[in-house]
Amino acid sequence: MQTIRVGHSPDPDDAFMFYALTAGKVAIPGVRIAHVLEDIESLNRRARTADLEVTAVSFATYLLIADRYRMMDPGASMGKGYGPILVAREPMDPRELPEKVVAIPGRHTTAALLLRLFVGEPPLIEVAFDKIPQAVLEGQADAGLLIHEGQITHQAMGLVKVLDLGEAWQRETDLPLPLGVNVMRRDLGEDRHRQLSQALRDSIAWAHAHVDEALEYAMRYGRGIDKETCRRFVLMYVNDYTLALGKDGRAAVERLFTLAHRKGLISAVPPIDPI
Repeated sequence: MQTIRVGHSPDPDDAFMFYALTAGKVAIPGVRIAHVLEDIESLNRRARTADLEVTAVSFATYLLIADRYRMMDPGASMGKGYGPILVAREPMDPRELPEKVVAIPGRHTTAALLLRLFVGEPPLIEVAFDKIPQAVLEGQADAGLLIHEGQITHQAMGLVKVLDLGEAWQRETDLPLPLGVNVMRRDLGEDRHRQLSQALRDSIAWAHAHVDEALEYAMRYGRGIDKETCRRFVLMYVNDYTLALGKDGRAAVERLFTLAHRKGLISAVPPIDPI
């Protein structure tokens, strides 16, 4: 029995997606799955040393690890006209952002890459993603870059939206916004890659077929949000592109990497060979 460590975030959307694998509703012959729950920037850092066999990473981090990891076709986090948002304590002209201190959830998150693409190079501080609203409210930063459920709960915290990077991406490309992706170490081999991808696809399909049960589990990672907010957030990001990237999903990934290359943020576009 081979143990495969799978890294993913302790967030409602990931919990929903992996529930069937966690609860034994979906199994892989000859494989024992060991779940490793860490925030996305911690997983991004671990991926740079190829520590885990399978892990969620930001698409921006895939640019750094494509020689050691292969994309999984299922499991991607893609926004459809929505994505990370910049918030502040009071209304602000987005054109002022390059001069403002921005709290970000990690330099290798896709949110941070989008900030560089659409805003430029403002002064940055790195803050744990769930502490960013407080950092802005307390004045440690002028603006905060929110990911996860903060995108739909920021108003209740007394913050106002300055710029929606998902909307900016939609205007620029008319494509879904690639945010997170699951990857497998290339040394696992093609057969194991196919097994793992099919198991994750089956787990996502099981959750969609048993939404209430999977949501009950996902609520454990909701950081106090109510069930309907959790449902809304989960179904925003566990969508058609999560089952399979498809033509538009792949085109979106290629566009993100090409734009980063044109802006001089990366030296080359890496292989895009999901399975």
